Amino acid sequence: MPPCPAPDTCWLYLIRHAATENNRADPPRLQGRRLDVPLSPEGFEQASRTARFLAPLRVDAVYSSPLLRARQTAEAIAQPHGLGVQCVEAITEVDVGQWEGLSWDEAQRRDPEAARAFMADAGTNPYLGGETMQEVDRRVVPAFGTLLGDNVGRAIVVVAHNVVNRVYLAHLFGLPAARYRSITQDNGGISLLRFGEGQTKPITVNSLFHLGDPVVQ
Repeated sequence: MPPCPAPDTCWLYLIRHAATENNRADPPRLQGRRLDVPLSPEGFEQASRTARFLAPLRVDAVYSSPLLRARQTAEAIAQPHGLGVQCVEAITEVDVGQWEGLSWDEAQRRDPEAARAFMADAGTNPYLGGETMQEVDRRVVPAFGTLLGDNVGRAIVVVAHNVVNRVYLAHLFGLPAARYRSITQDNGGISLLRFGEGQTKPITVNSLFHLGDPVVQ
């Protein structure tokens, strides 16, 4: 991990929020922007481990989605650094529409045509009543660009969500938004990004070493 950024560089620790009960469910339940649920007990442990890992590193600012699960994760990370959490509306999780709270199997059984269309091309076909990945890309990419540009010479943490992080990372890798599923983002995973000379480069993606033994299966 970098000791500190150069004056013309921003280091960004991009983190998916720690786990909720919906993430732990078997099968997991879709959880977008309409369900504002807290972390599970295991999620609080993940957030604590992430905070301990980042505590000795330089962190100048902590940003978060306004949803509770992200804020609780961000607050744990910010506390050892004596920082507050700044919420950014544009990095709120994708709107999963009418499938909020359903398992994927339930969504497929209830709305088979919409589910097939989404799986075929999530870039242009939305979650039923929700967003497409292209719509997520259009709000997320500029938001991260602003955060990086505003924090040159600093190291920052951004706590966001599974789909938000995957769509942004797909953009950085030059993949279409519809290919977001090719990138993994586990609860509490850390991706390190470097911004400098007008370019943002992923250095590590979805690091989980700091979590030790898995606390969520």
